[in-house]
Amino acid sequence: MRHRSLAVAAAIAVLPLTAVSLGVSTAQAATPHAAPRVALPNTVNPAVAHSEKKGDVPAEQQISVAVSLKLRNAAELDRFLTAVTTPGAPEFGKYLTPQQFSDRFAPTQQAVDQVKAYLAAQGLTVGDVSANRQVVNAHGTAAQISQAFATHESSYLDRQSSRAFFANDAAASIPAELASVVEGVSGLDNHAVRKGRIATPNAATATPSGMTPAQYQGAYNLNRTGADGTGTTVALWEFDGYKTSDLTTYDSQYGLTGPAVSTVSVDGADYDSSPGQGEGEVELDSEIVRGVAPKATQLLYEAPNSDQGEIDMANKIVADNKVSVISISWGTCEPDTTASSMTAVDNAFKQAAAQGISVFSASGDDGSRDCTRSTSGSGVTSVDFPASSPHQTGVGGTNLKVSGSNTYSSESAWSTAGGGVSTVFAKPSWQTGTGINGTMRTVPDVASNADPQSGFAIYSGGAWDVYGGTSAAAPLWAGYAAQFNQKAKAAGQPVLGEANPRLYAVANSSSYGSAFHDVTTGANQDFSTKTRYDQVTGWGSPVADALTTALLGGGTTPPPTGGCTAAQLIGNGGFETGTAAPWNTSSGVVDNSSSEPAHSGSWKAWLDGYGSTHTDTLSQTVSVPAGCASATLTFALHIDTAETGSTAYDKLTLKAGSTTLKTWSNANAAAGYVQQTVDLTSFAGQTVTLTFTGSEDGSNQTSFVIDDVALNVK
Repeated sequence: MRHRSLAVAAAIAVLPLTAVSLGVSTAQAATPHAAPRVALPNTVNPAVAHSEKKGDVPAEQQISVAVSLKLRNAAELDRFLTAVTTPGAPEFGKYLTPQQFSDRFAPTQQAVDQVKAYLAAQGLTVGDVSANRQVVNAHGTAAQISQAFATHESSYLDRQSSRAFFANDAAASIPAELASVVEGVSGLDNHAVRKGRIATPNAATATPSGMTPAQYQGAYNLNRTGADGTGTTVALWEFDGYKTSDLTTYDSQYGLTGPAVSTVSVDGADYDSSPGQGEGEVELDSEIVRGVAPKATQLLYEAPNSDQGEIDMANKIVADNKVSVISISWGTCEPDTTASSMTAVDNAFKQAAAQGISVFSASGDDGSRDCTRSTSGSGVTSVDFPASSPHQTGVGGTNLKVSGSNTYSSESAWSTAGGGVSTVFAKPSWQTGTGINGTMRTVPDVASNADPQSGFAIYSGGAWDVYGGTSAAAPLWAGYAAQFNQKAKAAGQPVLGEANPRLYAVANSSSYGSAFHDVTTGANQDFSTKTRYDQVTGWGSPVADALTTALLGGGTTPPPTGGCTAAQLIGNGGFETGTAAPWNTSSGVVDNSSSEPAHSGSWKAWLDGYGSTHTDTLSQTVSVPAGCASATLTFALHIDTAETGSTAYDKLTLKAGSTTLKTWSNANAAAGYVQQTVDLTSFAGQTVTLTFTGSEDGSNQTSFVIDDVALNVK
């Protein structure tokens, strides 16, 4: 077989960027491209369908976009997220650092560089890349954006909300060679705006009225956990600012002391010098967390109120990894934003779950018609995002009655508490139990006081108000999680992490009746409360001390029988995506030339074959589950050589970490592919990097061609 030259390999390596750079035009139009393109689904804002088109966006208008990249090893990530939240499992509570998550699951630097190069080739200015490599930000003119994503930007008028906005007319697309690494693009429209889930306050007063910290602490037994949030940190997810003087006035009124709130700016957001209409939302969040967990540190993340701002905030929080809890009181109804943007945020929540960060989100204040006050309208049954994400806990609302001695009296559903069925996210495996049906994610998961008729005393804007809304319920649960994490650390147990798998486990156990208040009266527009789970209050509100006991007791639960789920763990084992990811390779290894045919399909990994001193590598990191009886690596290997005799001049070595598993050489050459099998059972419970290294000496080529790699566990 004829050997290949380094010049040919280099040409193959740069071909995608050359091909996708063709046909750039300054006009705002989707012009023909030399390379085939792949549409990015769910990238058109639903508002376009019922808005009036007013004309073209000026070609020179600046637009910023966030290009979201796909996570790697999706099946293994799902497996890990299950294991890390399963008491008794070997990986329970063994959360990852951001670096460990990036090494195993984040987009590769190669993928980032590929996307950056494409965007730059289209004339866009490439900005920040998130520290976890999930987002590449860029900006340019409308003409450049339209060219880069083969769509068209138009001006629209949404008559229902009386809003002018711009949006892409049709789905964005990207060159086919980017399809394996790009998840979606956000920022092509500016329609979606996050709203605080806060009920309209009553008239401001000079003295406080409404529910006090002593009342809600007593009602939910938050004063009986023996914790105050010491040593924990909570992130507040905000799109507006606050006044420190309001927060300190609240603290002084109720005798609360704790670390001062700190602001973390995202994308240059600066609201605190002049807070806007969302000031009450921000201060409500902070004051409720303070009331539940006064000693917890609060980091108040502030971002621009846009798809890009939300995505960047989500990724900054998880990449910073400074908190163990996130409280979210802002959202949009699912039909009013793109599924592409929601998926990008949910991917960041997956990283949060892997790192042991709990997320609590308000479920909305318009019942099962979450779009009532927005574009899609009240005729649509809908739920709120981020509360519908399967990697956070959606918090619904109740009307709470407290006795004169600050103890729990009764509770009913708040009639406009958000709840229902997602149209975007499938039902996760942990969402089981009485009252849970169907194939899609249902909301909420839990609940607490939210009705403004039983609202909270909040100091905002220099005056006292009574605030309600699920915006109050989410930070209450976030404060509880801070309490729990303090108790868990003292007991030598892991933090709560992704809360839902553990909350649902308690709810489906004999501890349910003591750990939750089951709310069984009331309804929203389409759903009624029921015994145990319902789509108005979820499993109900917390009995904090008993819930803490149940969750801590879960640390000794034996692992489930049959703990191994049969699976294939290698990503892109046939290389048919045409790119390396999730493999890491040296230049030119992933190849579809005819000089060395693939075992199946068109693509394979071709190491060496140059006839000169050369080394190629091919590697992928995998986690071999504990509890599996076998782990077997298989692949097809073709060795083609110009060497003669039995001396091993050129070698291929396979390692798992630093352990050499097997070595082949030119002496093993054969006419076609030979199936190889390597036992990896001894690596059960470990995360290892499998590395193929091909080394040639200075004469006579040897090609090591690998295809159809699989790692099966059972």
